[in-house]
Amino acid sequence: MSRVTDIIGKSVLTGGMLYMGAIMPRIFKRPAAMPKVYYAHRGLHDNESDAPENTMAAFAKAVDHGYGIELDVQLTKDDQVVVCHDYNLKRICGVDRDIDTMTYEELQQYTVYDSEETIPLFTEVLELVDGQVPLIVELKVKDIYSRIAEKADDILQSYAGVYCVESFHPAALIWYRRNRPDVCRGQLATRNAVKESEKMSFVLRHLLLNFLTAPDFIAYDVNDKEAVSKNICRKIFGCPSVAWTIRSEEQLKEAEKYYDYFIFEGFLPEKDS
Repeated sequence: MSRVTDIIGKSVLTGGMLYMGAIMPRIFKRPAAMPKVYYAHRGLHDNESDAPENTMAAFAKAVDHGYGIELDVQLTKDDQVVVCHDYNLKRICGVDRDIDTMTYEELQQYTVYDSEETIPLFTEVLELVDGQVPLIVELKVKDIYSRIAEKADDILQSYAGVYCVESFHPAALIWYRRNRPDVCRGQLATRNAVKESEKMSFVLRHLLLNFLTAPDFIAYDVNDKEAVSKNICRKIFGCPSVAWTIRSEEQLKEAEKYYDYFIFEGFLPEKDS
């Protein structure tokens, strides 16, 4: 019986060590931490106004209010880096077409929601922001062959403002780890599967590829505040956690117990922290 107990004990110990090794974020040579400001989700937007999500108007409003900005980048058919969350235009433009099947010129035929805004180039957004507020750049990786990390980095290398990158897909973070280790990078995660990671939902939900991506922060769904791997990374490894998406002052106050940075939409956070 004691031998069985010993075997079980060693197995549990080995499993625990492997788990801790798998979820370990970057420990050494971390880049400078991002500024502790509130980050406006897809800009300071309202999809029923003239400043809908991920548009120049929404980004201008965020800058005017002094909020950091979270935004999404992906590639068009002609390899232009554009700022848009969805891969398909149906929700925001009412057209059932995928962005990667269209050129940037074709995209300009459609406006976002009922505004006069169109999907902007990443370069246009960076020129507008011009380092006035920090940026969280989400890399949208539709498949493992996407070159979005490389293309976005080509643009960001000439940008003087403060920024970091994040992605659900580990391929984008692995690219940054290998090619731009000086850039702050974050692993996005949630309990629910998302398109970029639905085939590896369990693995990514529990951050089991951190040993490959070596993230500098974990951006987790605010509704999953008790996520074990996220909390271990934060409390044991000292890896900051970012909450998305906060939708009220009450939710923000509650999230402060479990997260270090906050991405918000639908209200204006009180700037007292």
